[in-house]
Amino acid sequence: MRTTLDLPEDLLAEAMKTTHIKTKTMVIITALEDLIRKNKIAGLKKFKGKIDLDVNLDILRARN
Repeated sequence: MRTTLDLPEDLLAEAMKTTHIKTKTMVIITALEDLIRKNKIAGLKKFKGKIDLDVNLDILRARN
């Protein structure tokens, strides 16, 4: 999908330099993927300690 964006050139250039990504499109795609991943992780963290999986980690890890 083609979209016109008005982005700060210095911000885009810094993102390309620090990530070693050569195209503006890939920088934006990478940023969007990271944003989605971080939000999904944040959503999963809400469940920490609230779900009992009834799993014995010692058995799974073959500890004696």
